[in-house]
Amino acid sequence: MTPHGNHEELPLYILWSDFLKWMLDHTEKFPRKARFTFITRIDNMMLDTLEDIIEARYTKNRLPILKRINLRIEKLRQLLRICYDRRFLAANSFEYAIKTLNEAGRMTGGWMKQAVEIK
Repeated sequence: MTPHGNHEELPLYILWSDFLKWMLDHTEKFPRKARFTFITRIDNMMLDTLEDIIEARYTKNRLPILKRINLRIEKLRQLLRICYDRRFLAANSFEYAIKTLNEAGRMTGGWMKQAVEIK
């Protein structure tokens, strides 16, 4: 048994769960003035994406959900870029976040391609 559950967990789920924990630790350290503009939006979007990944795994018609995941990933990229520009995120943290979002985007894209081929 892994810390994420059974050995059959989706790689995207594992990546996102780890990234979510990391991101929550980082948004906690954002300045208080960012709480209502950025922290709440980022944290909620991260949690919504996790819920979407779980929903997509257990849904036959997953393409609309995967498109929603892909859109949320892009929104998060833009929000984190603003946070980096405002100096809420250090350069190395921003770089890690973008690399992880890019990897999640590639995984989602592969899953979308597979969902289209199955139809």
